Amino acid sequence: MSVEELPLAPTLTDAESVVIAGPPMSGKYELMHRILGKAGKRAIVLSTGHDAERVREDYAETTGHDPDTCAIVDCVTREQGAEAEDTDRTKYASSPKNLTELGVKFTELAENWEDHPETTVGVHSLSQLLMYWDADRIYQFVRVLLGRTRNQEWMTVAVINSTMHDERTLHTLLDPFDTVVDTRTTDEGWEMRLRDRSSSPTAWQEF
Repeated sequence: MSVEELPLAPTLTDAESVVIAGPPMSGKYELMHRILGKAGKRAIVLSTGHDAERVREDYAETTGHDPDTCAIVDCVTREQGAEAEDTDRTKYASSPKNLTELGVKFTELAENWEDHPETTVGVHSLSQLLMYWDADRIYQFVRVLLGRTRNQEWMTVAVINSTMHDERTLHTLLDPFDTVVDTRTTDEGWEMRLRDRSSSPTAWQEF
């Protein structure tokens, strides 16, 4: 299914902020890219799970956009011991545990594209940040990030593994987002549904 056929659009892509919550292997990472590609023409991805080259390739393949329209904060390469120099499109953080550095690197990329209103922001993933920090600290980080992106009128899409955390942690981390997308795996493939604070969840749909 292409980006153009994304279910529940435009409701989904008109949201200011979205968090995708689901178990492993339920399509969260691909769905993040599809939403980013549908909602904007450029993306900045904060990646704690994949290196910049992998993220850029996945973004381009999933969205059909030019790979140069995806900028990345890479938290993987240097943590694995590789040498890498920052560029205009890629900034390298030493580790996902350094939230201050992660925020600084994001700001550097955002300043390059502050004149581009059709920019989207992805975070993959909150679960890996929670390996180093408690929920309250990550909540504060998310609130600051969403404040920045809302000021720019940029949509933000984050991913969290719903089976790795207790209910209190999930409630805390889902709270700052306008829309929650649940994902699951069935015999037929991946399914998703939307929910927010003011309405009942939608029906499950394949994606």
